[in-house]
Amino acid sequence: MSDTPRTDERTIYNERGEWVISGFARHLERELNAANERIKRLEEAGDAMAKSCEVVEINQFGIEINGAWRKAKEAKP
Repeated sequence: MSDTPRTDERTIYNERGEWVISGFARHLERELNAANERIKRLEEAGDAMAKSCEVVEINQFGIEINGAWRKAKEAKP
């Protein structure tokens, strides 16, 4: 399976059989995939940290962390 399936569906060739814009589109799709994976890892780490604050420390500082984390996760487009 390709690492750029969305772009592969829309490959455009010129009269010489060369791909045109799809090379740049593949590059962008790879960057998007990498960014989405990083976001997923960061969310998992944030969830784990927020959970550990609830278990280890129930005080104003822990509540502020959890509140800020929930607010940040809700800010997705």
